[in-house]
Amino acid sequence: MRKHILVLLSVILTVSLTGCASLSRPDASVRKQETVTLRVAWWGNPHRNELTAGVIEKYIQQNPHVEIEYEYSGFNEYWKKMAPLAAGNALPDVMQMDISYLRQYGSLNLLEDLTPYTQNGLIDTAHISERHLSGGRLDGRLFGFNLGVNALNGLYDPEVFRANGIAEPPPGWTWSDFDAMGEQLKGKGAYLGTAFTPEQFFSYYLRQHGSSLFAEDGTRLGYEDDRLFIDYFGRMQRMARDKLIYSPDIWTSDINNLASDPFNQGQALLGWGYSNQFIDMARIYGKPLKIVPMPGPHTDKGLFLKPGMFFSITKSSKHKEEAARFISYFVNDLEANKLMKGDRGVPVSSKVIEGMLPHLEPELAQVFEYLAWVEKNSAPMDPPDPLGSSEVTKVLRDLYDQLLFDRVTPETAAAEFRRKANGILSMNRSMEQGRP
Repeated sequence: MRKHILVLLSVILTVSLTGCASLSRPDASVRKQETVTLRVAWWGNPHRNELTAGVIEKYIQQNPHVEIEYEYSGFNEYWKKMAPLAAGNALPDVMQMDISYLRQYGSLNLLEDLTPYTQNGLIDTAHISERHLSGGRLDGRLFGFNLGVNALNGLYDPEVFRANGIAEPPPGWTWSDFDAMGEQLKGKGAYLGTAFTPEQFFSYYLRQHGSSLFAEDGTRLGYEDDRLFIDYFGRMQRMARDKLIYSPDIWTSDINNLASDPFNQGQALLGWGYSNQFIDMARIYGKPLKIVPMPGPHTDKGLFLKPGMFFSITKSSKHKEEAARFISYFVNDLEANKLMKGDRGVPVSSKVIEGMLPHLEPELAQVFEYLAWVEKNSAPMDPPDPLGSSEVTKVLRDLYDQLLFDRVTPETAAAEFRRKANGILSMNRSMEQGRP
């Protein structure tokens, strides 16, 4: 087992987390139980870090026998730190988990199956549907507990549409409507929108056409017709040529400065992302924004409810029951969720949602309303990403950049992506099956 964990370490370089703190109740006189120290780690921006620390403070106030040491960082740095901790059998008790890493960590026996803790009530699921739990399951075992529900969406400022003489997206709008907006915008010096993150939005496009990015067994791509790749990325390339979406260098040069995003400067009609990002985007933008579903047709096939992120309990934890109680508090406590304000997604507990509805600010109310609509107009989520998916994503992003810079044709990129992706997925599956 250690050999395979070291393989994970060799892929990712060691980088320290950017934040580390500890909250505790030092007054031993108030403790009636043996002190338990939990380590909790997550990724996030400063706003999430502040909110999560506030929830942790509330938890230890109610559980004075618990001390919590917590660590946080940006997304990429987080996973670089977790790899050596995994190799050293020193992962935190509770680690935030992403769908793209769930199979990797689960297959290496690094995560605890949470099913027994849901069955004995340590993690209360009385008001949480199986649909919200299923995204964290692998081969029948619950390795990640959903912390909030998200969905892909567009967002826009109605004033920017009016200023460019373009009507707002109508209900049931389509990719044809999207293209027509681009035609109206040519020569006006404004962007149609930010560039789509390729692996997320190409996956949506594939789902619209009854396919998926990965095959269910994880050994190959999940679509057979390269015309889907050519049509989708051909559209992106044409928009880049017409300067309707901005090229990657504009964004990557200021990736940590969202204020430099042309959308936030009122220079683009549409922004794209997941619904839990809407609050931050609205806060940065400084003026009212609206949410719009993704373009159709077959939006109901393309959209799905995505776990924003998970909490996992690690195999190495010596305090698994206390870790389970902490997770239960995080997802079921109304005051904790009021404090978090949907930062990790709309709460998974229907009872918590009911309790929050009367207290929602306008932007968060939009998110709750949109997710309620998506729940009725979506299809089940694809299985968790297979081993090797992060390498496949890198290949796709590199090809996407080349497409937007007009250095490769969609036909050539489609063939190269299939060749490289299938090779990566097949090799990783073989390695997984060869493990003892």
